[in-house]
Amino acid sequence: MMDITILGSGTSTGVPMVGCTCEVCTSQDPRDRRLRCSGLIETNGVSILMDCGPDLRQQSLSLNRYFPIDGVLISHEHYDHVGGLDDLRPFCFFRNIPVYAERYTAERLHSRMPYCFSENPYPGAPCISLQPLTPYEPFQVTSLSGDSVEVLPFRVMHGKLPILGYRIGRMAWITDMTTLPDESVDCLKELDCLIVNALRITPHFTHQSLSEALDCIARIAPKKAYLIHMSHQIGLHAEVEKMLPENVFLTYDGMRITL
Repeated sequence: MMDITILGSGTSTGVPMVGCTCEVCTSQDPRDRRLRCSGLIETNGVSILMDCGPDLRQQSLSLNRYFPIDGVLISHEHYDHVGGLDDLRPFCFFRNIPVYAERYTAERLHSRMPYCFSENPYPGAPCISLQPLTPYEPFQVTSLSGDSVEVLPFRVMHGKLPILGYRIGRMAWITDMTTLPDESVDCLKELDCLIVNALRITPHFTHQSLSEALDCIARIAPKKAYLIHMSHQIGLHAEVEKMLPENVFLTYDGMRITL
């Protein structure tokens, strides 16, 4: 069994966006309030954080539980996906937390936040360690009790920037994507669940639009698909969901998906 919690379903600005008075940003529907994109995957006794954005503290408090995080999977170096690494500190009382990222991203995280990855950290610094990985080479994330889960990183393109998606069992998580290489499509067969980005209705040069996300879902053909990393320009949750195919759903913060 796998439990997926959507910690944040929004894009880099969050929703509501500061200063905006559009119908989405002023909506009273809690599903239209979106923190920066992140998720928690719990399966086979292992807890994995998908990205670690600047809303991590708030997202952690909303879970209302305190537990070990066995690994963090980083899609890419942009702030809205890594700005919460320092806020992993409370979870480091359980264990040193491995942070998995491809080497290019790991090097930039080390240079941007060297105190987080120092060999001789000062007291109070987060106990986290960078674990460089290679696209298409599976690796294991292991819990304190010795349970483990295989993770397969695969290439996606964020505009011209190569970043990572991840497959865990029959679930795949893709964010900030514009295009998906054929080699990665081959890694995504027989999915029960695809979680994938859809920024807004109109096209964008570094993120999928809603129609592009639906085309991607049709190409991969999962049993069910869930849309994440949405801006206020996606529209009202209640209205957009009426437009979707029967196996495609908008996510919202706090949503639980069980496989």
